[in-house]
Amino acid sequence: MFATTARRALTGLVPPKIATPGAISSGTTSARTQAVIDFYSKLPKGPLPASERATGLRGKYFEGANASGKPLLATVFILFGIGYTIDYQMHLKHHKNAHH
Repeated sequence: MFATTARRALTGLVPPKIATPGAISSGTTSARTQAVIDFYSKLPKGPLPASERATGLRGKYFEGANASGKPLLATVFILFGIGYTIDYQMHLKHHKNAHH
């Protein structure tokens, strides 16, 4: 599952005509060219099938039509707020009996 996802992610980085007839016919680079052709021929073509699409929170917020980083940013701010609240309450407990 992860291998096809990684291959699918690499399809945008691949120039479509990387193996020209001149490069294939030359003797020195034919082994390298064949390795490149083998790698790119294994890449999946077309859109991701519905059975392999991400579901749950990842599919809802990070992949798909509503993809954004807002949930991650909201999580950071919520954790900051919780930490600040705990720190403030501890500081109030410190001042309960005496000042600095």
